[in-house]
Amino acid sequence: MRQAILIRPGAISIREIPAPEKLRKNELLLRIRNIGICGSDIHVFHGKHPFVKNYPVIQGHEYSGEVIAIGEEVSTITPGMKVTARPQVVCGKCKPCGRGDYNICENLLVQGFVANGSAQEYFIVTEDRVIVVPENVSFEQAAMIEPAAVGAHATRIAGNLANKNVVVAGSGTIGNLIAQFAIVRGARKVLLTTAKSDFRLGIARNCGIENTANLSNEPFKEAVKRVFGEEGFQIGIEAAGAQGAVTDLIGGVEKGGTVIIVGVFEENPVVNMGFLGEHELRVFGSMMYKQEDYLEAANFISSCKIKTEPLITSRFPFEKYLEAYHFIEQQNDKSLKVMIEVATNE
Repeated sequence: MRQAILIRPGAISIREIPAPEKLRKNELLLRIRNIGICGSDIHVFHGKHPFVKNYPVIQGHEYSGEVIAIGEEVSTITPGMKVTARPQVVCGKCKPCGRGDYNICENLLVQGFVANGSAQEYFIVTEDRVIVVPENVSFEQAAMIEPAAVGAHATRIAGNLANKNVVVAGSGTIGNLIAQFAIVRGARKVLLTTAKSDFRLGIARNCGIENTANLSNEPFKEAVKRVFGEEGFQIGIEAAGAQGAVTDLIGGVEKGGTVIIVGVFEENPVVNMGFLGEHELRVFGSMMYKQEDYLEAANFISSCKIKTEPLITSRFPFEKYLEAYHFIEQQNDKSLKVMIEVATNE
């Protein structure tokens, strides 16, 4: 089978390796159909992801596939099913796992980063991490369940959003999906901001996110005033991985408000701790997702509460994996989700 391997930063090679043959009792063999490339993948490609230091790396953590074979103890999945799976390999023994917070397992291995991912034609996963995809969801949409689950989790841990104003900083795929989830969860108004990309804001509006702001043309405070008036905003969610976004959200959120950090930072941002304490802000992180977030994301995509199709702006065949990364570099903020087509219906 073909496998895409990131040999070192900036260098991806397609190689032939033997296809997996033996399955453990709780494992499934998937024929990978689609893989989405996300911002974290780009950080790894450039050698700037804060938690990926060792190469080579097999990437691919957003994916869909068809079940080809199952282990003898697999009971909920059958061959032929359309599925996706969480890329989290957890120990199940540490304190976070013991209390059900396996997304922050002390020994967490995320496939595509520090464990091998799905960038190959066939891939083995364990039954406990698999999500069966509704029939009306395409394989491309199924590969979008992973980033959608990030949005589900971040907005869930934010608490009750009903009648609250929310600012989401960052108009990439994750920021877009977080904003969509905030709307679905009943936020009074949601403002999505970017530092530069009108293209991405246009896609956001196509996804039903009415209030947007390009901060290169409109100062943050003016955008907040335009959208929320005197109400301001009570919750800020950072999905840009940028110093400016952190500064804006912490400096602008209502006293006693909440700021959630989702973005991946190449360099640690500076935070005004005195201001944070004086305003009694709640600032905390959001790490990936849990199984219930995956299930909710799949259901919301299936029921059209969350839109994913406008986010997919380009497609590349598997053999042009490296070209896809170069395309993202060249297009920069004029593209959004780039999808790798590993297998077709043929």
